[in-house]
Amino acid sequence: MLRPAPGPPYLGPGSDHDAEEFTGVDLSGEDGGGAAFLECLLRDCVLDETRLRGARLVDSLLENVRGLGVGFAEGALRDVEWRDARLGGAQFFGAELNRVVFRGGKIDYANFRQAGLTDVAFVNCVLVEPDFGGAKLERVSFEGCEVRGADLSAVRMTDVDLRGVTGLEIARGVEALAGAIVTPTQLLDLAPVLAAHLGLRVEP
Repeated sequence: MLRPAPGPPYLGPGSDHDAEEFTGVDLSGEDGGGAAFLECLLRDCVLDETRLRGARLVDSLLENVRGLGVGFAEGALRDVEWRDARLGGAQFFGAELNRVVFRGGKIDYANFRQAGLTDVAFVNCVLVEPDFGGAKLERVSFEGCEVRGADLSAVRMTDVDLRGVTGLEIARGVEALAGAIVTPTQLLDLAPVLAAHLGLRVEP
């Protein structure tokens, strides 16, 4: 049984949140660095510049949250679902994401650099210029998604399924697609980028 989270303020550095519900609250600018969330619900919350560096989220749901610059850098998310989130400039660099689902919504300019994504699914969402530079992706899937202008520089992929991406655009790091699964149509769409990377001249 969830109980309403006390506040405001709702967060604090190193704070513990066990089976708490955050509904319709504004967490903008609050500092929850190193905080722990276990079996929590965040619904209809505003996360503008919310600082959650090193925070741990376990068995939690974030539904219809929105925010610019929310920071989960070096955090740990396990068994977490993001549902219909609208995020801009979200910071996940150096974070560990295990069994995480991003379902619906739109995520602009997310920073996943040096992050570890294991058993992560992106479902029916739009990713605009996501930066996965130096990240490790293992058993990551995309279903019914658009991925525009992705940076895959130095990414390490294992069993990454891109077949469900309806619009796949790679801005940098096309060589990191080794270890990914694509459709024949996607391969044709990627041909100009692959040719440029290999230095091929294609002439009639």
